[in-house]
Amino acid sequence: MSSQSIWLLGSSRSGKTSYLVAEVARWLDELTGEMSEALLKPRLFPGSILVFAATGDNRLRLSEQLLRATGGRGALTVTTPLGFFQQEVSLFWTLIAQKLGLQVAIPLRLQPETEQMLAQRLWAPHLEEGILEPLGASRKRQVRRGLDVLQLAGAAGVAPEEIGQRLQEGLGEELLQPEAAQLLQVMLLQWRDWCLGRGLLTYGVVLELYWRYLLPNSEYQVQLRRRFLGVAADDVDDYPAISRDLFETLLRLQRPGLFSFNPQGKIRLGLNADPDTLEGLCGCCEQVIELERPSPGLVGSLAEPMIELALNPTYLMQLPASVPSLQTVARSQLLRRVGDEVARIVRDGSVSPAEIAIIAPGLDAIARYSLGHILQGYGIPVRPLQVQRPLFSNPRIRAVLTLLPFFYGGLGRRINRDLVAEMLVMLSQNPQRGEQEPPSPEKEVKLGFEIDPVRGGTLADACYRPDPEWPELLPAASFPGGDRLGYRATRAYEQMRQWLDETRSQVTSGAIASPVVLLDRIIGQFCWYRDLADDQREALRELLETASHFWEVESRVGGDCGSPTLRDRPLGEVVGDFLTLLQSGTVTANPYPLKPRQPEAVTLSTVYQYRSNRLAHRYHFWLDISSPLWLQGGASVLFAAPIFERSRPLPYDAQARQQDDEARLQRILQDLLSRVEEQVILCHSDLAVNGQEQTGPLLALANASVSINELNLT
Repeated sequence: MSSQSIWLLGSSRSGKTSYLVAEVARWLDELTGEMSEALLKPRLFPGSILVFAATGDNRLRLSEQLLRATGGRGALTVTTPLGFFQQEVSLFWTLIAQKLGLQVAIPLRLQPETEQMLAQRLWAPHLEEGILEPLGASRKRQVRRGLDVLQLAGAAGVAPEEIGQRLQEGLGEELLQPEAAQLLQVMLLQWRDWCLGRGLLTYGVVLELYWRYLLPNSEYQVQLRRRFLGVAADDVDDYPAISRDLFETLLRLQRPGLFSFNPQGKIRLGLNADPDTLEGLCGCCEQVIELERPSPGLVGSLAEPMIELALNPTYLMQLPASVPSLQTVARSQLLRRVGDEVARIVRDGSVSPAEIAIIAPGLDAIARYSLGHILQGYGIPVRPLQVQRPLFSNPRIRAVLTLLPFFYGGLGRRINRDLVAEMLVMLSQNPQRGEQEPPSPEKEVKLGFEIDPVRGGTLADACYRPDPEWPELLPAASFPGGDRLGYRATRAYEQMRQWLDETRSQVTSGAIASPVVLLDRIIGQFCWYRDLADDQREALRELLETASHFWEVESRVGGDCGSPTLRDRPLGEVVGDFLTLLQSGTVTANPYPLKPRQPEAVTLSTVYQYRSNRLAHRYHFWLDISSPLWLQGGASVLFAAPIFERSRPLPYDAQARQQDDEARLQRILQDLLSRVEEQVILCHSDLAVNGQEQTGPLLALANASVSINELNLT
């Protein structure tokens, strides 16, 4: 196997990933010959090739490509930087525990929502002082931003003891007072020590433990050299700074490396990534290969004039017909026009729905619902990318949670008649087939409500008996006008009530000991069907994953910081905390990704999601082209993220912020234009959803383009 390391340079869609896959397959071919004798000796561990992808979705796709290229032969470890750091800290926890004198034998990883809940309880006395209001108006936002700062520091290799000083130097007193910066440092150190004392791992804690204690450990480096024979990392411009420390360590251990870098990428800049630091890794590689291929998509002909139009208000030109505009006065009109235009080009037959993407700098619920409703009315499926709505906003999830107060005492005030009515309707949704047709897996399942909303409200008013301790569903016969409910609704209600009574007796007797088991029973009885939509499957899976994790954390730390353990608390109180967590809207449906079952559909995505998933389409609809969000980082830039870049000069002032915004806009335009093959439709409305006039930096593009109406007439 060659010992030379390779630095692979190329723009979007230039073939970097294909080159990496082919090179890893070649490495495996060489290793198969070198280790054929060693494999016969059980005492020797041949090792594997360590392969990195920037995100979890990219990791799944990269794993599939490697599997096809290698035929499944050889050992490959495909992971993400954060996933690798977490895995290594858990695997070598003994070394860290010995170094820090920790007594916990097995660590437990906290999910972000549980992390935020526990941190807010621990920091309650500090939050009441009001010093951290510059971090956000609400305590929830202050806690989230504080935890993000700890994660940014860990990704940059900055010790938590230096966070206060770095915040003061980087932000200045105008954005954050010195006492607020020092208080935040004290809170983060308190949180870090509290987690380590209980063996709880967050991303911020994991990152610090890895770069500070594990990676410099000589015993760990021996294990690194023994376990991994080489390293290949795709799109290192999206990796945290401490990834460079890991890669340099592997190179010093005589392990070859292959690293691909996209100067116009930097998608995760502001989300722990430090591309400038990773770019310095080029000097450690013996070969530098620049992929010179014809510019993909429309980037070669349109990138330069469109960037000039966006950043130079005095620049005048006419965009070609491949970039028409669709302009309206109101945004509601724009959404309707976009839906109609997509339907028109699909009906023409030259473009399939899978070849169209609707991209916006920020997708609000109105746009997502309206476009989905309009296109589905034409029979065109829509696939939104990574919609992270709160779980509690899902009616099916609310219905499942509404059942819990019927099984555990003291929770009756958490539900009301409206929630009970919704529960009766949603949980009566059963597969409906013809009466004479036997069930078969090939036949399509159709879902129908046996209790409609009107009868559900009637039953909730007449048969639901509220009680703070033990609410109850009364028999339908107790309702004087029960004959008006109908046979189907009455039968469904009585079956549901009978199942509830039988299951409650099992919970009371201890046959169902855990609320997680109860949730699984409820979902299996009322919610899970073979043809359940992907978004509903994801929500139900996330509910079960969150519940399982919540009770695992509760069994270790109790319901509050320093409170008794789970065995000493009433189970109803713990279930109440779980309901509070979900009702706060922190938990979103984002479980472990599975391959979607949806048919070919129009992709609906934000700019960040589209770039992060490395997608490409024939047609692009750029929605809200005149929105100021195109210039702003928005949710893709964490609070104080720039000041934790290693090469960033401090302080980070308004001029530096403006330069970053313009550089990001240039990268976005270049990247998106390289991901569209045929046409970009610029969609503009004079008024935003709040009624304000939109005058963002890309309005000049719409003004310099030809109306799509004129193109259609031509």
